[in-house]
Amino acid sequence: MTADSTPSTAPPGLLLSDAGLDSTLAVTSLDEYGSPRDGHVAAERALTLYLNKRELVTLMTLGSQPEMLVLGWLRNQRLVQRVEQVAVIQVDWETGAAAIQTREEIPDLEQRLSRKTVTTGCGQGTVFGDLMDDLDRISLPKRELRQSLIYGLLNALDEHNQIYRRAGAVHGCALCQGTEILHFVEEVGRHNAVDTIAGHMWMNQTPGHDKIFYTTGRLTSEMVIKVAQMGIPILLSRSGVTQMGLELAQRLGVTLVARAKGEHFLLYHGIEQFLFDQPPRRIRPTGKKA
Repeated sequence: MTADSTPSTAPPGLLLSDAGLDSTLAVTSLDEYGSPRDGHVAAERALTLYLNKRELVTLMTLGSQPEMLVLGWLRNQRLVQRVEQVAVIQVDWETGAAAIQTREEIPDLEQRLSRKTVTTGCGQGTVFGDLMDDLDRISLPKRELRQSLIYGLLNALDEHNQIYRRAGAVHGCALCQGTEILHFVEEVGRHNAVDTIAGHMWMNQTPGHDKIFYTTGRLTSEMVIKVAQMGIPILLSRSGVTQMGLELAQRLGVTLVARAKGEHFLLYHGIEQFLFDQPPRRIRPTGKKA
């Protein structure tokens, strides 16, 4: 399945708007010779979230799947524990607002919102509450990961990144099962992309224990925490990893693979579950005898 063929179905009693917009806009620019070039730029729209009429945060987003972004953001911020608690998500682009209603008040909301961490996410992501809260409650399964599976997955991902090819300026994230891409989301920032996928998973009650999460962005503490909260034990990126991202992966038991492109990758954590079953042929330097 691809992201386009796996629509999310709202649980009974949850009212959702359908306010997705085009992810790119047509523009004309001048190249280095002064000649006009028709092309596209990635959209960037401000969406302010209101929870039970209380303003929470403004997210910068492409706006293609705003309802899933809002739902996943609520989950990954740990403001809502169960999807059944959410009654309404209504996105209105004329006002640039997403109105969220829950079936009961959120306990300790003001206290949680008073503690804010500005993360390293593109466009400056924000995490409310203590970033390290509840980490000891996370228990991830140990899943075998084969080198050949990484190569197969990277090949399968090549056909995606459509917005990046068209306009650039975005990050992509994917929820994968084996080499199958269940959801692929491109967004202004990688934290928005992971939240959108979290929304799809929560909506469809998709388990994470047998999944792989792929991102084009770097593996920061925020990325590791969010993926662990989604129950996903393997995190794969074509970019690098930060010190805190590595430390949290070690603490939480997340297999961490970075700099994955072509046949190259760096395994930072999870060697016990990794099988080197398809090592690439070493290229000998020119002029040296075998």
